Amino acid sequence: MASTPDSDFDFGRALDYLRQGARVTRDGWNGKGMWLALQVPDEHSKMNRPYIYMRAVNRELVPWVASQTDLLADDWRIA
Repeated sequence: MASTPDSDFDFGRALDYLRQGARVTRDGWNGKGMWLALQVPDEHSKMNRPYIYMRAVNRELVPWVASQTDLLADDWRIA
């Protein structure tokens, strides 16, 4: 069965949604309100390549690097 934005999916699908401009989250994360987004640089950016950032529990935006657990999880969903 194909997943919908409301159902759980793997990181590959999460990355596809990020590339489409969606925010994604994991059910397995302890904190509430955490999500990921993709930043694509423009002519005003200090960065030259796209990167993923997270909104942490304290509502701060921080760089994000996937853990093996995140990459292998199948509890991703649209935030």
